[in-house]
Amino acid sequence: MSNTFNALVANKVDGKISAQLQQLSLSDLPDEDVLVDVAYSTVNYKDGLAMTGTLPICQKFPMVGGIDLAGTVVESRNAKFKPGDRVLVNGYGLSERHWGGYAQKQRVKSEFLVRVPQAFSFEQTMAIGTAGYTSMLCVLAIQDHGVKPTDGPIIVTGAAGGVGTVAIMLLSKLGYEVTASTGRVEDARPLLEALGATNIIPRDQLARAPGPLEKETWAAAVDAVGDTTLASVLAQTKYDGIVTACGLAGSPNLPATVMPFILRSVTLRGIDSVMAPLARRQRAWDALADLIELKVLEKIYRVEPLSKVPEIAGAILAGKIKGRVVVDVNA
Repeated sequence: MSNTFNALVANKVDGKISAQLQQLSLSDLPDEDVLVDVAYSTVNYKDGLAMTGTLPICQKFPMVGGIDLAGTVVESRNAKFKPGDRVLVNGYGLSERHWGGYAQKQRVKSEFLVRVPQAFSFEQTMAIGTAGYTSMLCVLAIQDHGVKPTDGPIIVTGAAGGVGTVAIMLLSKLGYEVTASTGRVEDARPLLEALGATNIIPRDQLARAPGPLEKETWAAAVDAVGDTTLASVLAQTKYDGIVTACGLAGSPNLPATVMPFILRSVTLRGIDSVMAPLARRQRAWDALADLIELKVLEKIYRVEPLSKVPEIAGAILAGKIKGRVVVDVNA
C-alpha cells in the first residue's frame, strides 16, 4: 500500500478559500478507527459551497472536501468492520468538521459507515450519493405520511439537479404522477421525461410571490429550492398534504404565511440527511437498492477526475450542472 496519495485540500489564506490537489501521506490523516481505500466521491451543491468558500461550510483548515465517499476498508479498529468490507459515508459533517471523500485514502469514524448494498458498484453508489439518499428520505416521508399515487400529482422542484432527478426516478417507479419544476425546461425535458416526469413547468411559475392560499394542486412535494418556490408549493398543496424540504438552492428564506398549515393542515417536513440516525440511513439505502433501475441511473450522472472538482464546484452553484457528478478520486 502506497504511503502517499492525492487529495483535494481546501485552505484559507488572507480570508479567501481555495482548493488544490496535494500529495498527502497516511500520517496526515485524522486518527479515526477505520481506514478506507476510497474509490469514488461526488460533487453536491454543498460541496460547491464548501470548495468555493461561498458559504463557511468548512469549519477548520486544512480541510479535505467531499461530503460523500465509497470504498473498501483497509484497516479497522472496530470489530464490526474488517478489511475488504464495502462501505459508504454520506454527510456526518464531512467537509465541515471531518475530512471527506476527495482523497484516495481516508480515515473515518466507524459510526459513520453504512454498508454498500450488494446491488450497487462503488460508482453506482456515488451516482446516487447524498443527493439520491436525500431524495429517498423525502420519498419515505411522503409514503409514511400516507400519500398514495391516487391522491394526485407530486411536484419536484429543482428537478434537473441531483436531488430532483433521483426523486423523479423513485416517485415514478412507485407509480406517482410527477410534475417537474426547472429553470431549464427545454434543455432538461428529454432527461426529465425519460426519468418519468409526466409534466414539466418552468421555474418562474413557482419562483414568485405567492398568495396565502392558491388552487389545491399537489398531494405532496419534494423541494430543494426554498424561498418563494417553497412558499408557492405550500400555498398549492392539497388538504392534509406534505411538503418535504431538503435544500436551499434558491435561498434559505421562506416568505410564506401560516395559512396552508392552519386551513389545509399541510405538513412541512424538514429532511436532514447530514445527521440522520443510522437506522434511517440504512432503511433509505435498502429502499434505494430495491427501487433504482441501473439502466435509468446511467442517464443522470457522469464521471469526472478529482482534478476537475474546483471547476465543477463553480458550475454547480451557477446552475449549470444537470443530474449527478461522480468523482473518480483515482483518475
